[in-house]
Formats: sequence, structure tokens, C-alpha cells
Amino acid sequence: MTELPAIRTRGTAVRLDLRVTPRASRNTIEGVRDGRLVVKVTAPPVDAAANEAVIALFSKMLDVPKRNVAIVIGATGRSKTVELSGITEAGVRARLSDILS
Repeated sequence: MTELPAIRTRGTAVRLDLRVTPRASRNTIEGVRDGRLVVKVTAPPVDAAANEAVIALFSKMLDVPKRNVAIVIGATGRSKTVELSGITEAGVRARLSDILS
């Protein structure tokens, strides 16, 4: 079974904890480490470019509009919490399980 990160529901939104690595060779979700989803993006960590890349990656991988993805904790650090709306916790679990397998 694929290890999944901690996924929490807050109201109608779903939250995930991330560990983001900017300036990677490609945009990808690598796996799980210490309960956080490991995310790599090609964008540099300046002028919110890495945050925008994280939002675009989750929008694409989870098939939700960009407006439904928000970084709610850690906008200036590598450890972040992303909040997703318009998708259920079960939907997030299923998609991440497919991505990580």
C-alpha cells in the first residue's frame, strides 16, 4: 500500500502538509516523508514563483481549478500547508494514491 500524507478536512476544504523543493529539474510529487507530501517545482523561490508553481501543479494533478488551491501556511518557507476546495478528502486520497503508485 502506498504511504499517504496526513490529509485533514477543515470545514468543506481539505488540507495537506507539503515539503517543497524549488529549482528542481521538473514539477512533480515525489512521495511522502515525515508525514508531508514531497513536492518539487522548477520555479525559483522568489516573487512567489514557487508558490504559484505549487498551486498550478496541484490544480493539474488533482483536476481542480487554480482558484480552489491556496497555500494557507508557510508561504515563505519550504514547509507549507495547502488547502483544496471543490474536492472531497476521499477524492484527494484516491488521486494521490494513483499519483504515488
